[in-house]
Amino acid sequence: MDDREAIKKLKDAHTKIRDEIRKVIIGQDEVVEQLLLAIFSRGHCILEGVPGLAKTLLVSTLARSLNLSFNRVQFTPDLMPADITGTEVIQEDKATGTRTFKFMQGPVFANTILADEINRTPPKTQAALLEAMQERQVTVGGERHVLPEPFFVLATQNPIEQEGTYPLPEAQQDRFMFKIKVGYPSWDEEREVVKTTTADHDPEVSAVLDAEGMLACQRAVRRVPVADHVVEYAMRLVRQTRVGEPDIPEFIRENVSWGAGPRACQYLVLGAKARAALDGRSAATTDDVRAVAGPVLRHRILTNFAAESQGVTPDTIIERILEMTPSKDVAAAGGAEAAPVLKG
Repeated sequence: MDDREAIKKLKDAHTKIRDEIRKVIIGQDEVVEQLLLAIFSRGHCILEGVPGLAKTLLVSTLARSLNLSFNRVQFTPDLMPADITGTEVIQEDKATGTRTFKFMQGPVFANTILADEINRTPPKTQAALLEAMQERQVTVGGERHVLPEPFFVLATQNPIEQEGTYPLPEAQQDRFMFKIKVGYPSWDEEREVVKTTTADHDPEVSAVLDAEGMLACQRAVRRVPVADHVVEYAMRLVRQTRVGEPDIPEFIRENVSWGAGPRACQYLVLGAKARAALDGRSAATTDDVRAVAGPVLRHRILTNFAAESQGVTPDTIIERILEMTPSKDVAAAGGAEAAPVLKG
């Protein structure tokens, strides 16, 4: 299969999955689109929003549209790491009396993991997902256990301002490709939600892709070409969030404690590739990078007290950086026209 045919199949699969999700989820088109961009890029996601916005339903519906194994883990304050990864138990051979350790797999051994309300459990348990998310494996008792492919962690969390939440450490947040904000529905959408959910309505969701098909789609995304100036544009966006970099905008120095790391550059380019492929295009552009800048960067920028006191959020900072860094190819390529703008 050549790349053009692979992109066509990827676009068709994307359209079908989105249509299946719409049978259950009303509105939230941007959230659905960002979620699909992440899984086709082989990335993990956090969906943040107040309770009742169908975050869990969205993830479970996505799992139903994919012929993949699915496990849901409800994160609570008393959840232990072994409850996620699994543990070793002693088994006795009744014939010989020999006792041996046998590893019992935890719920993390599935293609799609719903980490529900991940910030309702302490950091000790949150950290149980670190190795699984990055290395696609779990180490227990000195033995390495490989997770099935494809593998996604789709986490939901409540806003950290709510009671009983434990903010995710920066190291773990960085392993999530996207942080997706789930907002309230519009008037018409909420009316349709109320009418649908209070009636005898149970839509049938059909599976569109299996594991082999999903892996093929992910490989197709990786093969989408990206020009050097697009990569450099992504790097410029990220490097402007770092306080220690020369020539960064003054408002960054005033409002940011820590900026995004190299993983942000990788995810900006991957997200741009996925967006181009799902749109049926054979190459990523700087506009694709701009489109994924919000979900990639918002959980990688740590604001300081001055920013918080003035209501400046990471999303505010991202918007300012995008305004100061135009997506014109000439400017993004680092031409003379770009210099005064990019320096802030």
